[in-house]
Amino acid sequence: MDIAHRVRELRKGLSLTQYQLAELVGVAQNSIQKIEVGHTKNPRNIEALARALQTTPEYLRFGVGTSDSFTAGPTVKKQLPLISWVQAGAWSDIQEVNPLEAEHFMCPVNCSEKSFVLKVQGISMEPKFLDGDLIFVDPEARPEHGSYVVARLDDENQATFKQLIIEGGQKFLKALNPNWPDPLMPINGNCTIVGKVVFTGKSL
Repeated sequence: MDIAHRVRELRKGLSLTQYQLAELVGVAQNSIQKIEVGHTKNPRNIEALARALQTTPEYLRFGVGTSDSFTAGPTVKKQLPLISWVQAGAWSDIQEVNPLEAEHFMCPVNCSEKSFVLKVQGISMEPKFLDGDLIFVDPEARPEHGSYVVARLDDENQATFKQLIIEGGQKFLKALNPNWPDPLMPINGNCTIVGKVVFTGKSL
């Protein structure tokens, strides 16, 4: 049995489609298909693939050990709605947003019922986050220094995605792009943290 067979058997054992597994790994569905038909022998994202399949990279590559001897991190926890940045700014007033009408993505980590998904827009968080990437946001997760957060500017009806910096009792929102014109924005009662990013993935 090679990696193609192991991936296919583990995926089926978890009742996942190729598309669902691709969402968990953060790749396109055809990447999973290439692995399972044997075209891709050494996937670059082998660690993420192993986590999604609740096994180890060694088992996928070489069949070393057994897949059920490995206790993986959390897998799919719930389906989260993909909403707009304007909706994210109003997310505290849940009546303004109907998550049942939104496209949903599977979140592989523990998160609250109020969690949601946003699609990254713009280049302010490059190179770590690219335009079109998906971020999974939990309003009930506690943000800390260095956390990636979504914040609502009080004078705008729209949210923004930045890194939270806490220094000397002062809080800032930081853009990761070194060429961004305003890399640090102080939080002086002018915005509200909507939620903490608990997982990221690639848009398919």
